Amino acid sequence: MRITADREVCCSAGQCALIAPDLFDQSDEDGSVVLLDARPDAEWLDVLREVVSRCPTGAIRLEEDPGA
Repeated sequence: MRITADREVCCSAGQCALIAPDLFDQSDEDGSVVLLDARPDAEWLDVLREVVSRCPTGAIRLEEDPGA
C-alpha cells in the first residue's frame, strides 16, 4: 500500500497526526501535513482508512494493494 499527502490541499486540521502520529506530523511552518512513511506495513491499513475518512479536504490518499 502507498500513502500520498497533498500539502497544497491540506487545511492543517491535524486529524492525520492525531490518529496516526507514527505516520504523519505537521509542519512547524504552516501546520500542513508531513508524511513520515509513504509505504507503511499492512498492519496500518485500518488506521489509514480512518485517516483518509477523517481528512476534511481529502489531502490524504491511500492506494491499497490489489487483493487487500
